[in-house]
Amino acid sequence: MSRRSKATKKKGSRARRKLAKREAREHQRIARARKDHAFKTAHALVRTGKKVFVHEDLNLKALSKRNKAKQDEDGSYLPNGQSAKSGLNKSWNDAAFGNFFKVLEYIAGKAGARTIAAKPAYTSQLLAYRDEFIFTDCNIREYWDEKELLIVDRDINASINIKRVGLGLFPTIKRPRGNLVVTESTTNSTSKEVLETLKMCQKPTSTRQGDVGSSLNISIKPRSSDTLLSYLIGISGLETQAQ
Repeated sequence: MSRRSKATKKKGSRARRKLAKREAREHQRIARARKDHAFKTAHALVRTGKKVFVHEDLNLKALSKRNKAKQDEDGSYLPNGQSAKSGLNKSWNDAAFGNFFKVLEYIAGKAGARTIAAKPAYTSQLLAYRDEFIFTDCNIREYWDEKELLIVDRDINASINIKRVGLGLFPTIKRPRGNLVVTESTTNSTSKEVLETLKMCQKPTSTRQGDVGSSLNISIKPRSSDTLLSYLIGISGLETQAQ
């Protein structure tokens, strides 16, 4: 129901009240659908038997914030990307991550598990199985590792690093003179489990040449919601390493 259709109805009229009720029912339906999805997803995660669930500590208010206005020297307004970001803002709000994290914490707590909100600093840049800053630009979505014959997806790599932060396995990173430097690391102790997880994300499709001279058919698997859930749950074996 659009605002335009509501505006055509006279205030206080029966038609306007009828339209308002329909609008309220639609909002209620959407709210219930979001809540239902949150509980079903949380139960699906808890049923995996995991005892620790780590998620990014999202600053939802900042993520859905409007872009600052840009003006030239004459005071005329310049394009600031708000038109494109408005759709992203709606998507963030529609996904209702904040409510989902609360539901997950509640369901996990009843099952004797716990949730951890991890700070995401540097998790999207650092390679999860080697202390190397690969994804330094947002345009880099994949990385081809010649040595491991592996395509590393940026988002999956970041989700693994989020898990490592929550378990206290993420390396200590400092920035002397503007350069990122890893000062303390336990990456070698978890690299085997991380590599196994990343290789699970691939399937044969397109041909790529490896450094050994033989062609290898590899690509990232299609990421359905169920597949993404398995990545968000975490990496098997890392909990043991953290203990």
